[in-house]
Amino acid sequence: MVDNEIHRGLVGVIVDSTAISKINNETNSLLYRGYPAPELCAKKSFEEVAYLLWHGELPNDKQLKKFKAEEHKHRALSWGLRSCIYSFPEDCHPMGALRTAISFMGLEDDIGWSHKKDEIYKKSLRLYAKIPTIVAAITRLRQGLEPIEPRLDLDFSENFFYMVFGEVPEKEIVKAFDVSMILYAEHTLNASTFTARQIASTMSDIYSAVSGAIGALKGPLHGGANEEVMHMIDEIKNPEKAREWMLNKIAAKEKIMGFGHRVYKKGDSRVPTMTQAYHDVARIKGETKMVELSSILADTMIAEKGIYPNLDFPAGPAYHLMGFETPIFTPLFVMSRITGWTAHIMEQWDDNKLIRPSSAYHGPEERHVK
Repeated sequence: MVDNEIHRGLVGVIVDSTAISKINNETNSLLYRGYPAPELCAKKSFEEVAYLLWHGELPNDKQLKKFKAEEHKHRALSWGLRSCIYSFPEDCHPMGALRTAISFMGLEDDIGWSHKKDEIYKKSLRLYAKIPTIVAAITRLRQGLEPIEPRLDLDFSENFFYMVFGEVPEKEIVKAFDVSMILYAEHTLNASTFTARQIASTMSDIYSAVSGAIGALKGPLHGGANEEVMHMIDEIKNPEKAREWMLNKIAAKEKIMGFGHRVYKKGDSRVPTMTQAYHDVARIKGETKMVELSSILADTMIAEKGIYPNLDFPAGPAYHLMGFETPIFTPLFVMSRITGWTAHIMEQWDDNKLIRPSSAYHGPEERHVK
């Protein structure tokens, strides 16, 4: 019997199984391969989490050393890709620039159509290694600065700060950034991951799947929300105005970015860890006003609507205090989520079936041309 019930937005529809991540509703926690994400943030690096998502287990010291060495050697960009990035319009959005750069990477790959597992893993590792270099180059060119070549003696997050700013900040700030990378790395079958798997299910190439995922993440109802949170804070400016601003938005029934989540009923499980990272950065930077403003907004929304902040709410201001421009926030998300996307693409191709849902037709009945 065919189920004719319409599930708009695919709410509640289970389309496949996965071993990559799970939201444990009983404990309101996000698990990566069984490990709670906050525990990974406290005890592991982003490199170790990337390895976990791809291999299913955390690396030992020898495996981690080899993994880092492989990533390091793929950080540099080709002459052609660098030229492509230089040709982008100065005022284009960084997500559009990043999407185009990924497509160019696909043009450079002479076995881009390969679906062999070992080759897909190598492509995933190259994407993971090169995307930070691409994002850093886009960032600097937007500021009228020359890109900085990656360093091979620095870990993932340290190297990214160096490529953007020419120096590595305090270890606490690097750690806070690393925490954000871990928390953004994977989140079950979200919109961009579903997009990646759907494209992969057609047996297209990995670059098409990742480019499609970037397109989905660009939207403000998904990854672009971290940018919108910062625009909101910039608009309000003073903590004294925060409660009234929020009440007015609620009364007008306007969409407020950074709050609510499709799958969490008791609040986004990632928020406490990212909020602590945000507060750590604010303390180092001597910033109190933004933290106070954020707290008032969150408290007001919870009190008035019972809706809790999601990960984008603390991540946006944290990235701002780290020194990143607002339009770069969502590309930072891509730097992290490339690990989850490619893990899902590999899983999709392990036992592929074309994803082809149906729709309920409500147009005119059959008619004929006279």
